[in-house]
Amino acid sequence: MLADVTDISIYKEALSQFATGVTIVTCGSEQGPVGITVNSFTSVSLNPPLVLWSAAKDSKRHDYFANSNHFAIHVLKKQQIDLCSAFVKPTQGFEEIDWEYNSDGVPIINDCLALFECSFYSKHEGGDHTIFVGHVNSFNVSKGDPLIFLQGQYST
Repeated sequence: MLADVTDISIYKEALSQFATGVTIVTCGSEQGPVGITVNSFTSVSLNPPLVLWSAAKDSKRHDYFANSNHFAIHVLKKQQIDLCSAFVKPTQGFEEIDWEYNSDGVPIINDCLALFECSFYSKHEGGDHTIFVGHVNSFNVSKGDPLIFLQGQYST
């Protein structure tokens, strides 16, 4: 029997059966660096190079990204689980990590598995989320094992 799609908790449980990587998306703001933990990251196009991610509209950090022209997506290594947790707290998350601004004023977290520096391409309404599409201007990739999110838990 199929589940009732209006039961949000069962719907979320079903979605949690799909393993994802874990990213931190960052942007600059007048108040300083902003970051958010995201697992809704995926590629859209190879030519031009486009990626997307989404953020809940009720997130305290949503509007920073909605008003930004540039952002960076950092794919986390399995050893960066603590870093990931720092960006789901009410604080900005940059307090004890190694980072620097790029030439577009976007905070770049050093030593991630992959980095995508993006300019804003488009955004789309997606129910209670906004879908952000970015044009990849530059990227970097290193070797290592990714941090995974599965069944509501981080996994290495």
